[in-house]
Amino acid sequence: MPVFAGIRLILSALMQRFEISPSAMVASVWRHRDLIAQMARREVVGRYRGSVLGIVWSFFHPVLMLTVYTFVFSVVFNARWQSGSDSKTEFAIVLFAGMIVYNLFAECINRAPGLVLANPNYVKKVVFPLEILPWVVFAAALFHAAVSLAVLLGFYALVNHDLQWTVVFLPVVLLPLVFLTLGLAWLFASLGVYLRDVGQTVGVATTVLMFLSPIFYPVTALPEDYRAIMYLNPLAHLIEQARAVTIWGQMPDWGALGLGLAVSLAVAWLGFAWFQKTRRGFADVL
Repeated sequence: MPVFAGIRLILSALMQRFEISPSAMVASVWRHRDLIAQMARREVVGRYRGSVLGIVWSFFHPVLMLTVYTFVFSVVFNARWQSGSDSKTEFAIVLFAGMIVYNLFAECINRAPGLVLANPNYVKKVVFPLEILPWVVFAAALFHAAVSLAVLLGFYALVNHDLQWTVVFLPVVLLPLVFLTLGLAWLFASLGVYLRDVGQTVGVATTVLMFLSPIFYPVTALPEDYRAIMYLNPLAHLIEQARAVTIWGQMPDWGALGLGLAVSLAVAWLGFAWFQKTRRGFADVL
């Protein structure tokens, strides 16, 4: 059976060693920062290679989506995020902010199971640092998220004639998302080599996660008994906090942010350690 064969290869790979310490995780990204930047740049440019507008599409796509959200939810559905609000664009802005956070996470996680499979030539090069592949994908996704954020802030300023100064805290608020995403990406990148069904499972899971996150509705729309369950979703608090500092002008919840950062760092290290422990078996599979 392919599944049992994959499990045997994982157990065999676990017997071989690569550096798995937290310091090795940090040292790797710092030592290979130029390579990560170069590969991420190639990733971004390669997505639009051959198109007439090229990389300009990275700007037009979020503009188009924000325009569609605004028309559909403010004109067609006449939706309001807060009861009593008379803003016709508020729902689109709030929805778009949630989608930026979700898409940054989902793009990396959905691609993670195929990262090593798509680069078999790197596996055979002993000197190539395979552990940087999730960083490359995340950096490329971060570029598109930054463009979408610029579109959101520009639209918000156009509608409200101002920006919330608390938006300066957004990078801090999203810091737990960085490590959470990388930790899961390392895990799924490894599992995707040995167990090919992981790619299909992750795709379904991220789709379900989109509807179980407060993207299309606020957490307060749920009955109180279900709100605690909603916050078991790691994206829920991150999306709420990103909206708080970007749209509502609120300060971050520093206590929850600190706890989330600690948990995400643990996830990142565990994912990195698993990847390093299992990577020697990649060549046998590929």
